[in-house]
Amino acid sequence: MGYENITFPKGSTFLVTGAAGFIGSNLVEAILKLGYQVRGLDNFSTGKEKNVDQFIYHSNYEFIEGDIRELDTCLKACEGVDYVLHQAAWGSVPRSIEMPLLYEEINIKGTLNMMEAARQNGVKKFVYASSSSVYGDEPVLPKKEGREGNVLSPYALTKKVNEEYAKLYTKLYGLDTYGLRYFNVFGRRQDPNGAYAAVIPKFIQQLLNNESPTINGDGQQSRDFTYIENVIEANLKACNASSDAAGNAYNIAFGGREYLIDMYHHLLTALGKDIQPFFGPPRKGDIKHSNANISKAKEMLGYEPDWSFERGIEVAIEWYKEEFEVLKPI
Repeated sequence: MGYENITFPKGSTFLVTGAAGFIGSNLVEAILKLGYQVRGLDNFSTGKEKNVDQFIYHSNYEFIEGDIRELDTCLKACEGVDYVLHQAAWGSVPRSIEMPLLYEEINIKGTLNMMEAARQNGVKKFVYASSSSVYGDEPVLPKKEGREGNVLSPYALTKKVNEEYAKLYTKLYGLDTYGLRYFNVFGRRQDPNGAYAAVIPKFIQQLLNNESPTINGDGQQSRDFTYIENVIEANLKACNASSDAAGNAYNIAFGGREYLIDMYHHLLTALGKDIQPFFGPPRKGDIKHSNANISKAKEMLGYEPDWSFERGIEVAIEWYKEEFEVLKPI
């Protein structure tokens, strides 16, 4: 269980794109703790410098400030790299509906640049972030790979295109690619600020400030909330996976299902608050229900997540309490 006992050849080098982001910075931290070399790449368009500043003086870490839309940057970043963990992307379904051209540039062209750079540099494994949004309007639960519906947003379409390119790069060029369809990841360093912030850190911050959060819709939508430790495990196990498992995308979740209103009440109880939420209109492009079948990832990647929503949310709440206490003005 977990990833602490996963081993790679001595001196292995990992490239983490989007290293200053929520998931990327957690991957950097985990790999450094395991004793391997890490190169981070980020342009700080959504990532935070403070997320990577803590690694600056680590002897096994180096950082490149650069943009995945520039092929030369990607080629330089992949030099001497064994494993690429490609997390760089712009997230948020609503924002993608407002800015489809930008999402095309970053999420599709940028990812293709990274795959090509990995191919040219002889990278062993290319692991990339996909999304549960690729399931679109497919109503059957749990969500299962190979049973996708029509995508509902430009963001979802970019992830679907990434998966198709990855399949081709494995088939045509022999690059071992592994797509990880993340389901509502949460945990330390997830940004609570901004109009497109993820729901859990945003709600925690507002409740700690005694504000009433807004729930989009009726609160009866459900999500397979997935703690960050499970995602780290999936990335590292994909790097150790057989080539037979390459060219595919895998659901990465805990395999649970929480209704948004129940999650909200869970936060109230954990924080000792009694605050009524506002209910706003549903968000365009949102999937109503999300719950993952993770049997394919278990079988092909050896993925065995042991962080449930309940276990993860306890740790996340404690982290945010400390973080927001530090950020309060004196």
